[in-house]
Amino acid sequence: MHRLTTADISRSALFAALMAVGAFVAVPIGPVPFTLQVFAVLLAAMMLGPRLALLSVVAYLALGLIVPVYAGGASGIGALFGPTGGYLIGFVPAVMVTGLLARDGAPSAPRLLTAGLLGIAPIYAVGATWLAWQLELTAGAAVSVGVLPFVAPDVVKALFAAAVARGLISLPLGLPVPQRDR
Repeated sequence: MHRLTTADISRSALFAALMAVGAFVAVPIGPVPFTLQVFAVLLAAMMLGPRLALLSVVAYLALGLIVPVYAGGASGIGALFGPTGGYLIGFVPAVMVTGLLARDGAPSAPRLLTAGLLGIAPIYAVGATWLAWQLELTAGAAVSVGVLPFVAPDVVKALFAAAVARGLISLPLGLPVPQRDR
């Protein structure tokens, strides 16, 4: 198994910080806010691969237990395990799916976009299931308030994440651009 380097930890921390910044762009849409966290999660997975992106998400979730970095400046165990906490927990399988799909083969724009779109599915699945359980909603109601309003914006986030990742991966500048794990 590959040991974590200082560069690996730094890259993961950078993307955890990006997730926190994305959470501050929070627009309430019913019980679930619109944020830029999904963009940051998908970009982390595309750039870092599943292992380091998972480290980023776990660091972000742990940080949110003590520092107000969740959507709307929320923090603590109540926020993580509250009605919208399932979306946060859904980031874990999302980075695994996106990271695994993005790293298999050449990092083409279609591959990255497909990885991002498929990575959104676990966020919705875990988030809407958790929302239904917490708010005692039917599955249809949970999908209606916790998934459908976010599909179009999340597709745009996946497109943008794929474009940014593709651009960063192909930069010939010699800068310390995050590399995907192997």
